[in-house]
Amino acid sequence: MKIPKKQRKYCPFCRKHTEHTLEEAKRKPRRTMARGQRRFLRKMTGYGAFPKENPKGREKPTRKLDFRYKCSECKKSHSIGFGFRVKKIEKV
Repeated sequence: MKIPKKQRKYCPFCRKHTEHTLEEAKRKPRRTMARGQRRFLRKMTGYGAFPKENPKGREKPTRKLDFRYKCSECKKSHSIGFGFRVKKIEKV
């Protein structure tokens, strides 16, 4: 999939259409104090694979990309939607 590096988009901060640069959001580690993660880690402790087998080989074939659009005037960035799955991306 080919996506242009610079696009004219609506900036919610400037409240007008300006030129935006495309940047990919960096992946952050999971929150270890989240309730579901605490429950999962508690279940994973124990003898070997007794409570639950390790989740290996269950990855999705594609990863979900999260793009941020940075305004050239106010330098603030915003995202559109929740990202989308794609195998290969090329910034043109």
